[in-house]
Amino acid sequence: MPSQHIWTEKDRHGKKREVCATKFGGAWRLQSKILGETEWTYYDSPPLHDLLRLKEIVARKYQRRHASMEDVVSVEKLIAEQRGNE
Repeated sequence: MPSQHIWTEKDRHGKKREVCATKFGGAWRLQSKILGETEWTYYDSPPLHDLLRLKEIVARKYQRRHASMEDVVSVEKLIAEQRGNE
């Protein structure tokens, strides 16, 4: 069963940006779009700030038993890989 987390934030230009993170088959897929647009941007290598935000969301959901420890660990692994690539 897929695990999906969606949030909105303002980008550096003040436009609202919607981000969707989905875990299916053990792999995370992140995508984003500016609200009002129809085209999503899919990331092969998600931005670090999106991964950090996803970690916050998943950790909070884990505390309320709405996410698994496996999800938390897999996001932390993605963050470590992303930091290693920088």
